[in-house]
Amino acid sequence: QVRLVESGGGLVQAGGSLRLSCAVSGLPYSTYAMGWFRQAPGKEREFVGGVNWSGGTMYNAVPVKGRLTIFRDMIKNTVYLQMNSLKPEDTAVYYCAAERSRDRHVSVEPAEYTYWGQGTQVTVSS
Repeated sequence: QVRLVESGGGLVQAGGSLRLSCAVSGLPYSTYAMGWFRQAPGKEREFVGGVNWSGGTMYNAVPVKGRLTIFRDMIKNTVYLQMNSLKPEDTAVYYCAAERSRDRHVSVEPAEYTYWGQGTQVTVSS
């Protein structure tokens, strides 16, 4: 059974940092790609960045340019989303999602992911 368990959300002041974690079980480390998405109230789910099976990353430059870093821990089979210089407009529920894939490409489409975390709230105060 595949499980994605997220942690690390919370309340932070503008300019602060948070690190979200997505612990994966049931999927071996080098067999999946992971995307991070966020959804603010009344808005569609938005891709913020992702990592492929070998560690290659890509980011949605428009909302998060230069402020996010995604990296993987092989031993813990966990993917992290480090967010810096947070802004109030970053407030949303953040989700990790995984798909069995050994492509270089990381999909930006939520529909292409099979497994999802439970979501974690990030609130940035001004």
